[in-house]
Amino acid sequence: MHEACGIFGVFGPAGLDAASLVYRGLFALQHRGQESCGIAVNDRGQVTLHKDMGLVGEVFGDFDLRQLQGSAAVGHVRYATTGPGSRENAQPLLTRYSKGVLALAHNGNLANTDVLRHELEQQGAIFQTSIDSEIIAYLIARYRPQCETVEDAVSRSMDQLRGAYSLLVMSRGKLLAVRDPLGMRPLCMGYIGDTVVFASESCALDAVDATFVRDLEPGEIVVADRSGVRSLRTHCGQVPRPCIFEYIYFARPDSCIDQVPVYQARLAAGRLLARQHPVAADLVIGVPDSGSDAALGFSAASGIPFGKGLVKNNYVGRTFIKPSQAQRVSAVRIKLNPIRASVSGKRLVLVDDSIVRGTTSARIVHMLKAAGATEVHVRISSPPFLWPCYFGTDIPTADELAAPHHTIEEIRLQIGADSLGFLDPDSLADMLGKPGATYCDACFSGRYPVLSRAGNSSGLLLE
Repeated sequence: MHEACGIFGVFGPAGLDAASLVYRGLFALQHRGQESCGIAVNDRGQVTLHKDMGLVGEVFGDFDLRQLQGSAAVGHVRYATTGPGSRENAQPLLTRYSKGVLALAHNGNLANTDVLRHELEQQGAIFQTSIDSEIIAYLIARYRPQCETVEDAVSRSMDQLRGAYSLLVMSRGKLLAVRDPLGMRPLCMGYIGDTVVFASESCALDAVDATFVRDLEPGEIVVADRSGVRSLRTHCGQVPRPCIFEYIYFARPDSCIDQVPVYQARLAAGRLLARQHPVAADLVIGVPDSGSDAALGFSAASGIPFGKGLVKNNYVGRTFIKPSQAQRVSAVRIKLNPIRASVSGKRLVLVDDSIVRGTTSARIVHMLKAAGATEVHVRISSPPFLWPCYFGTDIPTADELAAPHHTIEEIRLQIGADSLGFLDPDSLADMLGKPGATYCDACFSGRYPVLSRAGNSSGLLLE
C-alpha cells in the first residue's frame, strides 16, 4: 500500500521566505509521497521551480532554497498513482500560457482522465507528461482567456473534472486552494500572522507554527491575494465522500481531518476490533507504525496488555520495496524484526491496518512464530480490500488483491495466523465517532461515488 500525494502552499507579505516554510511543511507530509518532490516560488510575478526525484531532504539543500526567493509558494510530495514515477511527472507543474504562468500541485486522481485527454488531444492539445494533473492545468489555461479571473477559470474547469482533487494553483498574483465537490482528499488552511497557509494535513500546519483555522469545504475555492482571502462556493453542496482510508492509514495520527482526530479514529478502530473479534491472548502488538494506534485501542478494550513486539528500521524508505514478490518478501525482514524477549512463549494479537496481497502479513506471522510466539491472532483495522481505488490510492487491481479470491479462512491459512478478523464495514462511521457520516469506502464495498462520464462500462457500482 502506498500513500497519496501531499501539497503545501503559503501566500504572505512581501519579504516572506515562502520556500523555507514550504520546505518545512513538505517534511511533515513526507509520509504521503516519497518518490519525488518540488517547490515553485512566486517573486513578484516571476515563478521559479525546483523539483526532482527523491525525498525532501535529498532534493533540497541550502543552495537550492536560497535560489527560491518569493513571498508565495506551493510544494508537492508525490507517490505515482497516475503516470510513472519520473522527473517529468514530478510536481508542481509549471504552465506558461497567454495570461502568464500557473504552478499547480495536485493530490488525488481523476476518474475521467482518459476521456478528457482524448477530447483535448482531438482538439489539438499536446501533453508533456502522463499524469492527470496536467489535464487540470491545461483546462485552467484554456478557460483563463475567456474568464475575468483565474478563479473563474478554475471553477469552469471543475465542471469537467470527475474524481478526487485537492489543488493548489499559483498564478502571478494569487494562490488558490481547491477541494473537489466530494471532499475525497483532505485540505486545510491556517495562518502565521498575515500569511495564509494551506496543507493536505493539519500536522504540516503545526510544523510551521501556523494556527489551524478550518478544513476547506468540499467544492470550495479559497483565493488568497493582496486584497485578502475570500471563498467561492459555487461547487459546494454535494453529499461529501471523504476517503475513509485517510483515517485508517494515510494521514499522520497527529492530524485532524474534517473535525475528526486521526489518532482517536484509530484507537476507536482497535476498540471495535476487540469487541467484534475477541480472543484469549497474552500480549497485543501492532505492526509499526500503521497498526500501533489500533493496537492500543484493542488492548484498552480487551484488557490484554499492550507491548512492543516488532522493531521498524526507519532508514528503509518505501522506494526500497520493489514490485516482485520475492523482493517484497526479503524487504519485510529488512524493515521489521521481532523482539524475541517480548514475544517468545506468548499468545499474540497482531494488529495491522490492512491486508493487500497477504505477502507481508505471512512474512510477519512467520517471523513472530520463529521468534517463539506460541500463537499469532491477526486483527485488521479495516475491512477486506475487494476493489481497486481510482481516486489516488495505489490499491492494486482486483486480480492482485487477496480478499476477492479467497475466504477469510483461506487468507488465514495462507498467512499462517491462528485466527483472523477484519473490521466490520458497517462500523466505519462508529470509528469516526460520527454516526450517519458519509465517506468513500469503494475499496471495501465497490460503491464508487463518481466515475468517468464515459459511463459505467466496467461493471462498477455507482452511487
